[in-house]
Amino acid sequence: MENFTAAFDELKNVFKDRVTAFEPMSLHTSFRVGGPADIFIKPVTMDEVLISIAVFKEFNLPYIIIGKGSNILVGDNGVRGGVVQLSALYSELKAEGCRVKAAAGASLGSVASLCLDNSLTGFEFASGIPGSVGGAVIMNAGAYGGEIKDIVSSVKVLKNGEIHTLTNEECGFRYRGSRIMDENMLVLEAEFNLQEGDYEEISAKMKELTKKRNEKQPMEYPSAGSTFKRPEGYFAGKLIEDSGLKGYFVGGAQVSEKHCGFVINKGNATAKDIADLIKHIQDTVKDKFGVDLEPEVRFVGEFV
Repeated sequence: MENFTAAFDELKNVFKDRVTAFEPMSLHTSFRVGGPADIFIKPVTMDEVLISIAVFKEFNLPYIIIGKGSNILVGDNGVRGGVVQLSALYSELKAEGCRVKAAAGASLGSVASLCLDNSLTGFEFASGIPGSVGGAVIMNAGAYGGEIKDIVSSVKVLKNGEIHTLTNEECGFRYRGSRIMDENMLVLEAEFNLQEGDYEEISAKMKELTKKRNEKQPMEYPSAGSTFKRPEGYFAGKLIEDSGLKGYFVGGAQVSEKHCGFVINKGNATAKDIADLIKHIQDTVKDKFGVDLEPEVRFVGEFV
């Protein structure tokens, strides 16, 4: 407790009202669940990110970095130590020719809008993914046949307190993963290499994909997008539906009736409800089909 108080006081001197104690994580995750973070910070510059990390290390407190909270499930008992959110405030964007530089906190939607404004094609697949650049790069996010690895030229990261620039090859991208994830690096900025395109065609493609997403995915309920990675040779949603789990409830959490690959917060779900439902789905699919479903969702904080 002494370390917590000292760290909070030091951070308060720097961040003023942008640091809070016991912040409900349900306000910062797309699942709309999660207990309090001991210390929650919203930096607006890279120097502030580095300061926050340095303070947590100085007082030997654990910390995590999040973006828009669109791919995490935070436990009902919250997060001990600190949460640093690379929010929309730290979201600088710049287009130079066919290259777009984006800070880690920028939303994928804002990058897509910049690409459209500059008639740059290649980013359309990501235009409706509700996440940030940092999170998308770490997990090599993808949709509708495209993946982040297809368009990234370089990524600026923080590793062991030092800033490095990785080439696409050095990022070690794979399906829903990367070397950046494996080595717990912090993404600071990404550069995307795109192509000149036609404004109307790009706009039409984005609208088409948005329409598909709204028709086929339960966008009207809180979720973290696709709950499971695609198992080799199968589709997670079909396995779940064929297991008889369409519409299955645990507390306020439900297997979406619109798309079985999504676990949704149907109303007042707890993180435990969602975690228990994910476990039940995994056990049922394993029992019926012998297939292991691996969550795309990252579990964060304390669940019991």
